[in-house]
Amino acid sequence: MEDAQFEMNNITCQRAFWIDSRSFIPEETHSLTTPRPFPAFKTGEAVVLYGYLGSSASLSKNLYFVQLLSKDRARSIQIVSSKASLPDKDASSDQIIRELAMHTPVVIRGLLRERKQKPEQANEEIEKITHVEIDLLGIQPLNEFPSDIIATPDTVFSADQRHLQLRTDAGLRAALTMRSKVGLLLRTRLAELGFVEIETPLLFKSTPEGAREFIVPTRRKGFAYALPQSPQQFKQILMGSGIPKYYQFARCFRDEDLRADRQPEFTQLDLEMSFAGASQIMNVIEDLIRFVWSTSDLDQLPAVFPRMSYLEAMSQYGSDKPDTRLRMQISRVEYLLPGDLISKITPLHDPVVEAFTLRFTPVPDPDVSAASMRQFISDFLESPEGTSFVSNPDGGPGIFIVDSTKPLQGLQALGFEAAERIEDLFNIEDGDLLVLQARHNRPLSGGSTPIGNLRLALHAAAVRFGHVKPPTGFAPLWVTDFPLFSPTSQTEPGQGGNAGLAATHHPFTSPKTSEDIDMLMVDPTKVIGDHYDLVINGVELGGGSRRIHNAEMQAFVMQDVLKMSAGRLAEFSHLLEVLRAGCPPHAGIALGFDRLVALMLDKSSVREVIAFPKTGKGEDVLVKSPGVLSEETLSTYHLRYR
Repeated sequence: MEDAQFEMNNITCQRAFWIDSRSFIPEETHSLTTPRPFPAFKTGEAVVLYGYLGSSASLSKNLYFVQLLSKDRARSIQIVSSKASLPDKDASSDQIIRELAMHTPVVIRGLLRERKQKPEQANEEIEKITHVEIDLLGIQPLNEFPSDIIATPDTVFSADQRHLQLRTDAGLRAALTMRSKVGLLLRTRLAELGFVEIETPLLFKSTPEGAREFIVPTRRKGFAYALPQSPQQFKQILMGSGIPKYYQFARCFRDEDLRADRQPEFTQLDLEMSFAGASQIMNVIEDLIRFVWSTSDLDQLPAVFPRMSYLEAMSQYGSDKPDTRLRMQISRVEYLLPGDLISKITPLHDPVVEAFTLRFTPVPDPDVSAASMRQFISDFLESPEGTSFVSNPDGGPGIFIVDSTKPLQGLQALGFEAAERIEDLFNIEDGDLLVLQARHNRPLSGGSTPIGNLRLALHAAAVRFGHVKPPTGFAPLWVTDFPLFSPTSQTEPGQGGNAGLAATHHPFTSPKTSEDIDMLMVDPTKVIGDHYDLVINGVELGGGSRRIHNAEMQAFVMQDVLKMSAGRLAEFSHLLEVLRAGCPPHAGIALGFDRLVALMLDKSSVREVIAFPKTGKGEDVLVKSPGVLSEETLSTYHLRYR
């Protein structure tokens, strides 16, 4: 309370200064934010500039230099304060500019003069204007930068000082500028393709689409809104409303466990087309992505994005979002291995055993390669990341070093025949690592396999240790033919039905073929959905599908396949009514806009491209949200703590 009172008193004391400083601000004559603020200048031309004070140097008591940073802090110009050249009426300006702290917002009044141009310094965050400088005539501080905030080039501000992170980190500001640019490019291209931008409500209702929702209570007892997981139902309603091509940059909300690439609120580029199927949507998205890439300095993308089925991706890469740049393809090898070796690497009966190889680049010196690789393997398996693989109840990984100085190149544990066939299968070379991993002999499901996770972790560790060069370029890929339904679990409850199944994507995805429709009646676990994910460099950039547009089929999936209760089914009555009213076939997709920008900027986390991201706990520590509700607020919304 005392601290708050001090702050209010301090603000009160500064009020006269604030009113005075704002009342007589002269109009700006030039802007440092433009690339060439002084294209044609006259020596002695009067200028008025806005900006922040930067670094300074005092040559003597009569001569003082300071950099004026532009409003976007991207450019600077030198201000020269000389007591000898200041008119009597402006003599105090020299003292004022010397006393003001760096980062203070100011108005500068002065005269342009030519300056001997210095060569540009490469890789400087701030572009320096060096062909002119400004003789100071007057300075007006617009606020004060407090002395208790230390802001040097080496200062690292915490998340609760996000405003200072943004002000002092040119990289963060550049990321937000890039985000704006990419959004404008996408809007421009979508307009050219005939799409209409339509906003859909943020105050929706709770429906079991798959993810946990954020609930918004109302003053009507027992009633609440839900923030939308996505605009999925509204965009399908638009398709039944005669809108042929819809899009929006949609805000979406999901109460999920957070990761580096996930926020509780995020932005997606959402689009839908009527009278369209998967191929039309994929063509539009490829056009959009290539258009955005073409305006940048990024490595260009292929003319056609390759396609891979879910089963191929999971079998060959152990992931439904594979980074194909890593190669390291996975193959099943249990049919090649002796039974006693299999029993040593797994306690499972009749397991699947898969393998991949990792090749160091550049190839180490043969005299030290085996020792360095053994040390690398030991360090990896003992690391926090590696111990999870070692403690796998289905058996830890078996890792072999290919060494031509040893019998069977170090693969003698495999036996002669298996070693020879594996050597041919993987085109093994001296110095390679051969990695084996067992798993249950079950149909593939979920987003990854144990060996797929191991493949990524081992490669990342090899890059960190300098044994493997980091991958470069961009490898786009469409992953298709997902199973329409997946088993439910405690962490993925799905749509709340009683069948033990959940829609892999969402319950509105259509079966792919007529045979899949027939299979709905026989064995839903074998049905393939007309679902497609866009993956670039192992990042799932977006997912979409052809939708069910027939009300009877939609009701059958919800009621007879997922076994939703009558109450749950009633929550979708609005959508079923839209489909019943002659809704045309339609398809769509949602691209993670945050992820797209992060990918283009090579950022490891979407937090680096969001102005005010949440922490791993879902908190905004700058504004202190979420907040605790008072008893009065709880009462207003008919809530109480349990």
